[in-house]
Amino acid sequence: MPVTFIDMSTSAHFSAAPADAIPTSGTVTDRLVEANERYAARFTDPGMDAKPVLNVAVVACMDARLDLHAALGLELGDCHTIRNAGGVVTDDVIRSLTISQRALGTRSVVLIHHTGCGLESLTEEFRHELEMEVGQRPAWAVEAFRDVDQDVRQSMQRVRTSPFLLHTDDIRGFVFDVTTGLLREIDPA
Repeated sequence: MPVTFIDMSTSAHFSAAPADAIPTSGTVTDRLVEANERYAARFTDPGMDAKPVLNVAVVACMDARLDLHAALGLELGDCHTIRNAGGVVTDDVIRSLTISQRALGTRSVVLIHHTGCGLESLTEEFRHELEMEVGQRPAWAVEAFRDVDQDVRQSMQRVRTSPFLLHTDDIRGFVFDVTTGLLREIDPA
């Protein structure tokens, strides 16, 4: 069977067979582990700690089209990145932000949703369907939404009103356009 290679710089690009290419035989996880072995062979400890240099936490959707570091001009160590489906502020996001602020010194929070989000096509009915399939209703909410701008506003409000967060004066929300790569800031009002 011929072996093809994937250039891991982005899943949308393929190459002939560079020196650090990943063979596509085996599972995806096998390929990732092999890539990590090559990475580790060239890795040099950057000497950083867990405190982000820019004292900022970014909360964003887990969507594979968002390359947050590239889109925001960030380098390794600049920020804490918290991602989930929709980039919505859930109890677990508040947990992570609280640790980020209280233990690791962040002061600013940037919230990023995006156009064409999968949560715009789901409803809370998804939980009911899961319950029917597996016999147990999920304890978590889907957090589906129809209006991305309003959901960013809701997320900003959840951060601003959390009693656990020390720094709520620099909270800004954006919608990332997946077709242009531009951020559009959302007025919290």
